[in-house]
Amino acid sequence: MSDADNRNGTPGEDNAPSRAVDLVSDLVMALRFFSRLPTGARPHAVPNLDRIARVLPLASLLIGIGPACVLLLCVAGGIPLLFAAIAAAACSAIVTGAMSEDAAADAADGLFGGHTAERRLEILKDSRHGTYGVLTIVFVVGLKVAALSALSAYGGLAAALVWLAAALLARTGGLYFAMALPPARASGASAAAGRLSRNAFGFGLVFALGIAAVLAVPFVPPLGFVVAVVIAALIALGWTRLCDRLVGGQTGDLIGALQALLEIALLATFMRMIAG
Repeated sequence: MSDADNRNGTPGEDNAPSRAVDLVSDLVMALRFFSRLPTGARPHAVPNLDRIARVLPLASLLIGIGPACVLLLCVAGGIPLLFAAIAAAACSAIVTGAMSEDAAADAADGLFGGHTAERRLEILKDSRHGTYGVLTIVFVVGLKVAALSALSAYGGLAAALVWLAAALLARTGGLYFAMALPPARASGASAAAGRLSRNAFGFGLVFALGIAAVLAVPFVPPLGFVVAVVIAALIALGWTRLCDRLVGGQTGDLIGALQALLEIALLATFMRMIAG
């Protein structure tokens, strides 16, 4: 056996376990970045957006499966749809730590509560919520619950899988912001995670679109799925331009806020397409 073989391993033997270990490590990193799910006692690695983006669709399935099952079981059990939707949304908030809701509130306070980029970033960093932030949480959660309740009228399975698809696309789509703009601050979670490359984002996006289509298209017409994706893309572009103008870059809160906006937009579009 040559020295190269000793270093690189025989194809299909040494390299395969290594790739499996890397995949698990990346998945753990994504789960820790986007959720409060238990991931074992292994040391926490510094978040890397390139590694996270590639496995985020798979991580999103693990993050969303519990809340989706709560919605499915409640609807199947004959529980009133509004109650079922609230219970599922509460479960989602527990699993994710309500990160996107909190981020949306911080973004509303920061972007619209300050008059300069420096002041807006200062408010964004403040963990306290003002009037804009509190109202944003109410609107975000209220719209999500309303959409889930309406979708549940078409059956628990349809609502659960369409929600999974919307949440999965929203989480991956929110990372567009981290690719399109540099960090607005030199410190913080977003800056520490690094700038997301186009290749990593593109791979994750294609992966997410494939999974989401499998989940949603049995209940949403293919054209409706395409329309939802186009609307989400326009929202992502608009949010990026707005934040670039107001603060000159991206932060973790602004990424999370985009995720919340995309999830609501996708749920609303899917709801309309099923109803149509």
